Amino acid sequence: MSDTILETAGLTREFGGFVAVDDVALKVRTGSIHALIGPNGAGKTTCFNMLTKFLAPTRGTIHFKGRDITRLKPAQVARLGLARSFQISAVFPHLTALENVRLALQRARGASFDFWRSEQVLSVYNNRAHELLFDVGLSAFVNTVVVELPYGHKRALEIATTLALDPEMMLLDEPTAGMGHDDVHRIVELIGRVRAGRTILMVEHNLSVVEGLCDIITVLTRGRVLAEGDYATVSKNPEVIAAYLGSSDA
Repeated sequence: MSDTILETAGLTREFGGFVAVDDVALKVRTGSIHALIGPNGAGKTTCFNMLTKFLAPTRGTIHFKGRDITRLKPAQVARLGLARSFQISAVFPHLTALENVRLALQRARGASFDFWRSEQVLSVYNNRAHELLFDVGLSAFVNTVVVELPYGHKRALEIATTLALDPEMMLLDEPTAGMGHDDVHRIVELIGRVRAGRTILMVEHNLSVVEGLCDIITVLTRGRVLAEGDYATVSKNPEVIAAYLGSSDA
């Protein structure tokens, strides 16, 4: 059995003649935490959106667990075990933390989210929802309406809702963006805890996060792969230093 869970070949995306992602070959090892880094405009988010099917590639292929998912839709790849979070929090702001996680758990019932079901019927999901909220450090905020949560707690809640889908692979889009030091530390610990039995691919700007968490790092610049390896390897690469580590947002 292959140790590669996600693989791209020749992945390319053009926008009106501008090549945002150019012939990217990516291999993500099963069970690893793999980071995509690079300066602003490097093509990280475009690449991420193609992997999760929010953008169709102009050319190239994407395989997940050996299956060609290039032409599938986002919901289809999520059902295969590939789930993502977003850079901007994507939870329901006027529901409680518990209700948000429970909605994600309800996905197991099939195509319906059962909005019309009684509270008693939906209570079967409560135990697992409480477990997931405990796992992400939100036990004290079970009944808090999300709009009242601090930003870092909202990001933790989004990871909980992603975990509720029980994905084999999680894609995290800048999970520590906009956070203070304490929140960053909490999210790093959280990702380290939930990696067991999963593969994680993340876009991240905070290099201390990447250094402490990630097994493999792929560096993009101008839409192409510049370097790949562990942090010690890529951080010493002169081209990486020039293109990313020495840039103003490094």
